[in-house]
Amino acid sequence: MSLRLHELAEADHRILNPFTDDKVALLGDLCRLRPGQQVLDLACGKGEMLCQWAAHHGIVGHGVDLSEVFLRAAHARAVELGVTDRVRFEQADAGTHPLPPAAYDIVACIGATWIGGGLGGTIDLMRPALRDDGLLLVGEPFWHSAPPAEAYAALQVGTDDFTSLAGTADRLAAAGVELVEMVLADQESWDRYVAAQWWTLERWLRDHPADPDAEAVREFRDHGRRAHLAYGRTYLGWGVFVGRLRP
Repeated sequence: MSLRLHELAEADHRILNPFTDDKVALLGDLCRLRPGQQVLDLACGKGEMLCQWAAHHGIVGHGVDLSEVFLRAAHARAVELGVTDRVRFEQADAGTHPLPPAAYDIVACIGATWIGGGLGGTIDLMRPALRDDGLLLVGEPFWHSAPPAEAYAALQVGTDDFTSLAGTADRLAAAGVELVEMVLADQESWDRYVAAQWWTLERWLRDHPADPDAEAVREFRDHGRRAHLAYGRTYLGWGVFVGRLRP
């Protein structure tokens, strides 16, 4: 049910995280993307990053995601941007899907480190597919300041799932990654990502009042809205961290 809730909530989103088009473009510029570079995106969602980078930088993209709904949108976006010859998407569990060794210049997992059971485990999944001197891109929440105890339950995260911004750098270092750049979401981009879901879900509920999942959708919307307003806006940050593997 969780995947379907996210498919419904993000039906009108192109970017399935608290980034904007400008931040996706900035991240690509900071990574010094070049035509022909091979980029893998694990849990790629609707493939917006790969499609934009293929269109603007000429990269060759490979996206893996579990959601058939999101991947249909990714294919449509590739057609819209005229990059079907440079990006491909496949439906699979990104946490278990076999990857060719040392095949990619950039390996990304943007906001889905649950595929490896956390930041360190996800880096372990990504590492074998990366070429020498390649880049790892990891999207991960962090705490702006220590949240109150009740925030963890409200935001549905464990007390050790995330840490501070400096603590995130420490976790990267412990996983053998040298942090070389980052692009962080801001409060406005967080609001656009989260609040836009309320409108989408309200419309769905109006259109599907008799759906057997309607009550679960309503609870998901109401809980997420309250959690963001009470705790998320104040305490929770998010960013994409760019790193290189240490020798």
